[in-house]
Amino acid sequence: MVSRRSFRYAPRPVTGRETTLDTLAVGDDAEVTAVQGPGGIAVRLLEMGFVAGTRVRLVKVAPLGDPLELRIRGYHLSLRRAEAAHVRVRR
Repeated sequence: MVSRRSFRYAPRPVTGRETTLDTLAVGDDAEVTAVQGPGGIAVRLLEMGFVAGTRVRLVKVAPLGDPLELRIRGYHLSLRRAEAAHVRVRR
């Protein structure tokens, strides 16, 4: 059994039409394909509704580039760019 302290997170490389949520432009729509992240980050994102197959739209970006305002499942959500990097999407 691998202990939590010895576990190293290594994200899968982005390929083809797949990208991460933090790279979308304002107004872009995408479909969530996966959520990856160390510790409780992935669990928290899944609890917020970032489940595979869910449509998400980048509504706007704050003046300094962080946070991002997203529309997902009929509500608006603000998410830090670092957290959005853990959500894989397909355009």
